[in-house]
Amino acid sequence: MSAGGGTKAILAALGANAGIAAAKFVGFLVTGSSSMLAESVHSLADTTNQGLLLIGQKTSKREADKEHPFGYGRDRYFYSFIVALMLFTLGAAFAIYEGIHKISHPEPLESPIVAVIILLVAVALESYSFYTAITESKKIKGNAGWWAFIRQAKEPELPVVLLEDAGALLGLVFALLGVGLSIVTGNPVWDGVGTLAIGALLGVIAIILIIEMKSLLIGEGANEGVLATIIDELAAGKVERVIHIRTQYMGPDELLVAAKLAMVPGLDTAELATAIDDAEARVRAKVPVAKLIYLEPDLDRSLAR
Repeated sequence: MSAGGGTKAILAALGANAGIAAAKFVGFLVTGSSSMLAESVHSLADTTNQGLLLIGQKTSKREADKEHPFGYGRDRYFYSFIVALMLFTLGAAFAIYEGIHKISHPEPLESPIVAVIILLVAVALESYSFYTAITESKKIKGNAGWWAFIRQAKEPELPVVLLEDAGALLGLVFALLGVGLSIVTGNPVWDGVGTLAIGALLGVIAIILIIEMKSLLIGEGANEGVLATIIDELAAGKVERVIHIRTQYMGPDELLVAAKLAMVPGLDTAELATAIDDAEARVRAKVPVAKLIYLEPDLDRSLAR
């Protein structure tokens, strides 16, 4: 569900952003508005980003090999990290530079009503993309709040698209305010102020994504709820207790579980093997993403102290 929902949200954002980028750039050529130029670059960066997310989804499905025995699942994290860097460099840095330039050297807008019409159409298209991302995210976020979902999600595409779309909508509001105030006051400096606000907004979103994607790329373990479920399922049957456990996501849909288990005394080799197999089956039944499980029976030395 997460992969399919992520792909649907990405495709919706890709289509919307490609059309919006072209329209905004035409608007910039007609009006000379720096807000329109910043938004054009922003939408172009977003369109490129959706393409990178699709590449990450495709390459992550490659089969494991000798060089990458745990597969390529983290490709999705890598490309999402690149998306965050591009949002910062192509989006935020350019908008801040252009905003400072326009404030320092303001130029009057030509046919500003054209910019307003294009921005309003862009708001409608971005709202559709944002609605699609919200709808798909609700299917997997459960009872978690939106901020908790962004912080805890192991599927990187939906949080990325959510934040990009939210930033795009707010950026359009800033652009409308900049152009609108320039029209009302006759002072084109406001267009530069709107551009600067867009750059600051994109910078904040990019930093949030960089932090979250870096954490996933380095390797995150199961959250407390999932970890508790795994421990409960392991510590059943002929397992007395879990001595030691480590988990790590090798990709959004593949969790590695490694644990040492204290077993019921007196088991022979066959019974021990069966008990380990049963423990693995219990975990996979409750936590399907736990596809890589390594269990080691050991002595519970803490009882001897």
